[in-house]
Amino acid sequence: MHWVLRAIELGNDLLEGRMKMTADSERFRSGANQYAVYLKTPEGRLRSDLAFANLQDFLPLQAKASLCALDLGCGTGATAVRLARLGIHVTLLDSSPAMLDIAKRAVGEAGVADKVVLQQGDAAQLANLFHTQSFDVILCHNILEYCDDPGAVLRGAACALRDSSARLSVLVRNQAGEVFKAAIQAGDLAAAEDGLTAQWGRESLYGGRVRLFTPDRLRAMLREASLAAIAERGVRVLADYLPPRVSRSADYERIFELERKLGSRPEYAAVSRYTYCVAHCVSLVAEHGA
Repeated sequence: MHWVLRAIELGNDLLEGRMKMTADSERFRSGANQYAVYLKTPEGRLRSDLAFANLQDFLPLQAKASLCALDLGCGTGATAVRLARLGIHVTLLDSSPAMLDIAKRAVGEAGVADKVVLQQGDAAQLANLFHTQSFDVILCHNILEYCDDPGAVLRGAACALRDSSARLSVLVRNQAGEVFKAAIQAGDLAAAEDGLTAQWGRESLYGGRVRLFTPDRLRAMLREASLAAIAERGVRVLADYLPPRVSRSADYERIFELERKLGSRPEYAAVSRYTYCVAHCVSLVAEHGA
């Protein structure tokens, strides 16, 4: 009788997992256009622009035309287009056909189709989708928050990095930023206090929940995947809390430059809305003695 009950429990767990994956897939499928619109807002632009500026600081030093990049959960392809314009060959991976349709149009309009390959697939299955040591750069921006097993994504990425100079670029939701958002934006002190230990937050764009990360937790997950952070930076440290008299559009460049300065300083980066880090594979570094 015990094994029957256990089988039922396992079956329910699997069903719940499938339902969650289906719900997440549907969320991104139906919200593709919504996400594309968000990326054009000052908040969306700032998140993307800051992450890309940080990435450029740590790209491998060899000629860009020789580099191969993989964009996990590529979304609308905005970052991939930027990489392709630098001459980098980019593979876009996303589980949402709707997102890939938008990305395909963006790639065509940018005239970089010869540098881009689009592929539908689940980032958690990365190890089964690509050969080991295939990429010089792997982007993992705003995807770990939505994965059932972010560790599996990181382990797959570690295996797919080409050599000791290859870089993994990660952008995740920062737990401390959610605390400040609740207190400063919403004036919700109870939510701010709860956020001190919360592992999940609310996703305002899609209405679901989103995984939160502390820097320590992110570093631990990287270590478990044989990865190590080379540098960490904050993204959107104070832009979300500026008073209405500061125009997010008219003063965008000034805000961006200030964010770049604040994000590179640990004392400010600690409370940013997002944490950015660039990492490399420890085993490859040991193997190549770099």
